[in-house]
Amino acid sequence: MGPPGPEPDRCGPGGHPAGSIVYAVAHGSNVVDVDGNRYVDLAAGFGALLLGHGHPAISQALHGQAGRLWQALGDVHPADVKVALLERLAQLVGHPGALGILGQSGADAVSAALKTAMLATGKPGVIAFRGAYHGLSYGPLAACGLRSGYREPFAVQLNPEVHFVDYPDDADRAVGALAAVKRELLGGRVGAVLVEPILGRGGCIVPPDDFMPELVHLARSAGALVVADEIWTGLGRAGRWLYSSSDRVAADLICLGKGLGGGLPISACVGTAAVMRAWCREPEVVHTSTFAGAPLACATALATLDQIERDGLIERSARLGEEWRRELARRLERHGGVTVRGAGLMLGVDLGQHGVSAAQVAQALLGRGFITSTGGGGREVLVLTPALTVTEAQLEAFNVQLADLLDTGGRA
Repeated sequence: MGPPGPEPDRCGPGGHPAGSIVYAVAHGSNVVDVDGNRYVDLAAGFGALLLGHGHPAISQALHGQAGRLWQALGDVHPADVKVALLERLAQLVGHPGALGILGQSGADAVSAALKTAMLATGKPGVIAFRGAYHGLSYGPLAACGLRSGYREPFAVQLNPEVHFVDYPDDADRAVGALAAVKRELLGGRVGAVLVEPILGRGGCIVPPDDFMPELVHLARSAGALVVADEIWTGLGRAGRWLYSSSDRVAADLICLGKGLGGGLPISACVGTAAVMRAWCREPEVVHTSTFAGAPLACATALATLDQIERDGLIERSARLGEEWRRELARRLERHGGVTVRGAGLMLGVDLGQHGVSAAQVAQALLGRGFITSTGGGGREVLVLTPALTVTEAQLEAFNVQLADLLDTGGRA
């Protein structure tokens, strides 16, 4: 492997970080860079490659659709495969008669959800959470609580009625967060409560089990809609089809993206029929774009959903992820202040006061042949989101290398 660069947080020529690699070829959970170095990919396109690189089912679907139809005419004359995907997603979210809007990115899906909430409730306010990341286009950017620097340069152009609340990581903080949400709802101007079921880029923080049900209850009591940003957590990433849904709770609007297309850009906002029918009004109001629901991406999305179900990858993610979390925590327990948390194959290693930043650790791991990403407001968390098809041997090799790396003070 090539030596790690000295300044992983600074941008080098071409806009990519100094010390980064350039991908050339990838298959499964392995990447080869332009210099011929081979890596185990534990980032998987920021969690977007649920089936890994170049899965044969995705390739087959892509080539098959390419021989049939590349583009239709959006919502005017849609492709058959777009209709099939919307029907499949409606079944997935579990709302009878659910309706959806397709987009190209997670930010598109969140934008559609925020617009839907405004149309359905007539209320412009949004409750969001500190540490949350929903994308950087203008609607979601107003609700981006991850880092103030993302939002502040554009603040004068953003929704001024976004209210931020702390995201809870334990029962006591959940009580405080819910009390803060209740206070914000009292004004009567909040139409949407936007929440990640697990705080993703904010550091893989899992809230207490009662948090989501209580949040939904508070929102609905105040006439607001709950928007679950499942762009990262959904489709098995966190060990469930939808991490926010259970027998006790279901959000009004669910945003999907990242892994939905198996590597192609596609996203969806899916909601109850009653809420989504708010779009049916005069004068006409729409949310669409030329390539939203493009046939190629719809085909790979259907193939992704089929493969996840066929191979039992939801159950595998839950089982393997829990085993991995426990084993990784065991290996790192001698390093005081280091915490391993998450659900399914979505883990965060919070280095706390270990004395080395997650960016430094990620760079050193790159030198040892492992691709990871970082999260948390101060980039103090090493984020691990491998493909749901990653092998146990690859995870074990990573465990050994990370433990050894921390033993040596973070040096490659």
